[in-house]
Amino acid sequence: MSALDESIVREYFEQNGFLARQVRKYQVTARHKTSDEEVDLLVYNPAWQRGARRPEFFLFASELAFVHRAVVAVKPWHTDVFSPAILKSSPEIFRFLEAGVLREAGRLFPAPPEGEAADGLLKILVLPGLPAQEPFRSQSVALLKERGVDAIISFRTMLLDLIEKTEVNRSYRKSGTLEIIRILKNYDLLKDPQMDFAAPRAVPSRKSAIRNPKSEIA
Repeated sequence: MSALDESIVREYFEQNGFLARQVRKYQVTARHKTSDEEVDLLVYNPAWQRGARRPEFFLFASELAFVHRAVVAVKPWHTDVFSPAILKSSPEIFRFLEAGVLREAGRLFPAPPEGEAADGLLKILVLPGLPAQEPFRSQSVALLKERGVDAIISFRTMLLDLIEKTEVNRSYRKSGTLEIIRILKNYDLLKDPQMDFAAPRAVPSRKSAIRNPKSEIA
């Protein structure tokens, strides 16, 4: 997993009011991961209200208010969809659900106030997407739930949210991810989601383009 993939996920939660913690800064390649190394990200919602309902399985921004604390696994297999076949043949997807991993993750969160029981730790999986057609989509959802995944978020959902919230006239020097989005929006290479049906910009004529060949890179 690249640092950019994890940065997208972290920015998404932070932009929605969460505190996020990256447990480790290195990549494990030559050995099996330990329990704490299976955790990609821990997120905590300080605005969560006790007694709130559980969030829906498909986790959009409107559902984040119902997330209190969660362990997040990031699987940036951007050229794949998580079909039933992939889920059945890829046990590494579910290693963050092992008892030792969840126990270690729970230890890293603050203890609940005295006299209050700790609520359950939500298990969130970030993935590229699910199959679009049935019955494969429903089968994938069933497999994820059976293995213990509480909620999923797609990279498309997160990126659309970040694109919408990133302002062109604001410098994001402390976030390389948001600064890249801002620059792409500034040059009309990215559009806000609500602008998808806007009228296209006028294209300069061939004659004017020849007269001023540097106009497109100014």
